[in-house]
Amino acid sequence: MTQKPSPAFIAASWVALFTGAIAYNVGLWNAEMELNEKGYYFTVLMFGLFSAVSLQKAVRDQIEGVPVTGIYYGIAWFCTILSVLLLVIGLWNATLLRSEKGFYGMSFTLSLFAAVAVQKNIRDGQASRRHHTKMPDEPATF
Repeated sequence: MTQKPSPAFIAASWVALFTGAIAYNVGLWNAEMELNEKGYYFTVLMFGLFSAVSLQKAVRDQIEGVPVTGIYYGIAWFCTILSVLLLVIGLWNATLLRSEKGFYGMSFTLSLFAAVAVQKNIRDGQASRRHHTKMPDEPATF
């Protein structure tokens, strides 16, 4: 049985996701770099968010006994690791101040972690509602 997450944890997860993603994008908006560089870092963030949520779902499906193909599971891991590596390589080679590199790294990490937490909260909330909704053919229990 899955317990519904607390409203405080749900709110904290959403705040962390928005804080990380908005800070990262505001940093890009204000950065003095070429548009193609900004596009690269934006794409890496979107790729990272999608792959982290996809990995969380694949791992959770396996734990719950939902069939997940090995290729999908492997691709989810590969893409999540690749998004982190692409950010690290991009920042390593960027002509940014170390403080700027740290800012992008931390806001990226916060965004990925928060996206996983938000996905988990949504899934736990749905599972909790399904469990607590009485099916029509079930006898009433008191």
